[in-house]
Amino acid sequence: MTDLSTFPITRRWPAQHPDRLQYYGLPTPNGVKVSIMLEETGLPYEGHLVDFAKGDQKSPEFLSLNPNGKIPAILDPNGPGGAPFALFESGAILLYLAEKTGRFLPADPAGRWHAVQWLMFQMGGLGPMFGQLGFFNKFAGREWEDKRPLQRYADEAKRLLGVMDTALEGKTWFLGNDYTIADISMLGWVRNLITFYEARELVGFDDFRNVAVWLDRGLARPAVQRGLEIPKRP
Repeated sequence: MTDLSTFPITRRWPAQHPDRLQYYGLPTPNGVKVSIMLEETGLPYEGHLVDFAKGDQKSPEFLSLNPNGKIPAILDPNGPGGAPFALFESGAILLYLAEKTGRFLPADPAGRWHAVQWLMFQMGGLGPMFGQLGFFNKFAGREWEDKRPLQRYADEAKRLLGVMDTALEGKTWFLGNDYTIADISMLGWVRNLITFYEARELVGFDDFRNVAVWLDRGLARPAVQRGLEIPKRP
């Protein structure tokens, strides 16, 4: 049996199954990228809730795995060369799991790089812009008298949705008929935009019909439905 006791994070979140991949996260748009991917691949894993309300992400144990203090993070007992391997950043984890399992990332170089470009689009565009819109529309930012920041992020969210809508014209998924990490990376963020962030009308979401159909198609996948709830919130 693999010994993970040398990793400080296992002191706060003991591994009940140290032979399985250990996932540390929360069902946020970035967290569910990994939980959905794990559910889609069927890779054995153990999920651990990183409770922001308790400041878990700032604990020495979590910081020992991810010095950036953000979720998600993983600890794979069967990493490269068979040795335990720790990794943070959701995009990097998606790529790692895709290569580890040989799934949801095309084997041909052209297809692979097309998937990677959309993953980078999500990491550099959708995540930061939708997150800022959520802050100004739902959280503390909504109380600010100056509405220019809200409008700035609403406009950018619309632009990004337009890019997605055009790319999805005549396609099932971003790479055509192939469901990949490109789709997995974006489903949680688009879902959050129109539900948790309450921005459906603000961004005119229903005007982006290709995105709406793509989102419904993705959310209908059983693995996605499971992944959106992992780990369970308290």
